[in-house]
Amino acid sequence: MQTANTSNLRKLTVTAMLSAVAAVLMFLDFSLPVIPSFVKMDVSELPALLAAFALGPLPGIGVCLVKNLLNLVFHGSTGGIGELCNFLLGAAFVGTAGLLYKRRKTRRTAILASLAGAAVMAVISVPVNYFISYPVYAKMFGGIDAIIGAYQAIRPGVNGLLECLVVFNLPFTFVKGLLDAAICFFIYKPLSPILKGRR
Repeated sequence: MQTANTSNLRKLTVTAMLSAVAAVLMFLDFSLPVIPSFVKMDVSELPALLAAFALGPLPGIGVCLVKNLLNLVFHGSTGGIGELCNFLLGAAFVGTAGLLYKRRKTRRTAILASLAGAAVMAVISVPVNYFISYPVYAKMFGGIDAIIGAYQAIRPGVNGLLECLVVFNLPFTFVKGLLDAAICFFIYKPLSPILKGRR
């Protein structure tokens, strides 16, 4: 039987390991043709979701924080703004999913929790991008008109940054959350005993 200190040490160790994996996955981002190239797809929230389901919402949020700090140190190119926004969205996703799953730990709840987390992350992505990240990106990419132009190159009908974020980024972010959740469901059961320290 684990003591409280042993249990806490194990949580910290597993959180640290998952954070390292998340940081590596964050480096392996890629672009998709349906969205401008400066918006990247990755599955770095996957380890955070595993932590949120196995250990609770706070360790899941902790993984999001540490992976972004590591990315800022080793790979950051936006002065911390990209990492801040990634943390806010990831924390919303895994925090929501982990909190709902903690109340009732069933497969059905895990699915609903993941859907809810992905939806919250998608909705929050609009104000986070509109007020925090895109004002910085506008300076980096030649102004807000240049950013809107990148969206219009894919769909000419969009007009204004807010519409671009709703039409492109919101569903993109939701799908990103669903992808993390889908992979999580395939690997969570075999990994669960290891993450929880059970045999």
